[in-house]
Amino acid sequence: MNAAKIDREPHVVAIDLGIKRNILRLLCSSGFRVTVVPAGESAAAILARKPDGIFISNGPGDPAAVKQTITTVRDLTKGDVPLFGICLGHQILSLAYGAKTYKLKFGHRGVNHPIKRMRDGAVEIASHNHGFAVDPETLPANVRVSHINLNDNTCAGIEHREKPQFSVQYHPEAGPGPADPLYLFRQFSDHIAARVG
Repeated sequence: MNAAKIDREPHVVAIDLGIKRNILRLLCSSGFRVTVVPAGESAAAILARKPDGIFISNGPGDPAAVKQTITTVRDLTKGDVPLFGICLGHQILSLAYGAKTYKLKFGHRGVNHPIKRMRDGAVEIASHNHGFAVDPETLPANVRVSHINLNDNTCAGIEHREKPQFSVQYHPEAGPGPADPLYLFRQFSDHIAARVG
């Protein structure tokens, strides 16, 4: 992020579904002022905080059961505030777009999962901890798969084709690789800088 473009710390609102402390640390080290809100916060209440970016956190369980947050994120996707989701946040963003999720026969756990980045074919080593996945066949036409898990070809990331909205299934903050996926925080920073600057 080019700090010269921005005369203040960009404000990120993080929706807490079970957020990891290291994610908050990385958001702060990216130069953001971070406000954490509970999973039940409405889109109107989040937007009233005037965020420059919105982060949808990781968390446990079946994403389809988190109906209130899906509704909130669906409302947020209609705007132009950059969105970034990790793990459960990735699944909720996908559900907000109208996609479907399904339970994996064997969940993805631990480190050293090979993830292919579709835009250039690069392979990242990533950490996983989830039991559900997004069905890529149900994504709308304006959302594409950005990453796949090479172990089983499941969807490991999505991005909107026109808006600064993206998410990944894995945990870039967990230090596998040890830092292969940390560029995702820079990508979020770039999206926010482009909007604020």
